Amino acid sequence: MSVIFTTITTDREIQQLLDLQQVNLTKNISEDVANDQGFVTVVHNFDLLSRMNQAYPQIIAKDGDKVVGYALVMPESFRFDVPVLTAMFEMLDKLEYKGKLIKDTKYYAMGQICVAEGYRGQGIFDGLYAKHKTELSDHFELCVTEIAKRNLRSLAAHKRVGFEIIHEYFDTTYPELWEVVAWDFS
Repeated sequence: MSVIFTTITTDREIQQLLDLQQVNLTKNISEDVANDQGFVTVVHNFDLLSRMNQAYPQIIAKDGDKVVGYALVMPESFRFDVPVLTAMFEMLDKLEYKGKLIKDTKYYAMGQICVAEGYRGQGIFDGLYAKHKTELSDHFELCVTEIAKRNLRSLAAHKRVGFEIIHEYFDTTYPELWEVVAWDFS
């Protein structure tokens, strides 16, 4: 395995990311796979990912010319571009972290992270986040995301790389119990 961690530079990479996302959406996998391997919930499109990549580099893992993992950067300025995430951003506006409102810090939301089947358990998740820190810690103080409470694999992996649970809530837009986690870059 010769996986490298880099940023999106081509339209082909964006399309490969979208293809990987489709394979791992909750609606496209069995409940057993979701419980054992994790899952993703939000659907992006080519235009949105292109614009997100223009704003900040989107992080990917590649094996040769194949995208085998990704970790999306979703700045607050994209809060209305994915309607199912509006509730999360509204909640973040009111949520405090270390005595300060998150909206008053330089933060971004982890837009989604995914590793292809056959590449899991090989450090790619950790490598994607290490690349995040390298690329983004000069621009942001905090990375925040929400993880479905039932996605135990993802919760454990996020804790392992340094995220901490800071809040729990039920989102009626996408009916699910969510853990809000934060990774402090300072």
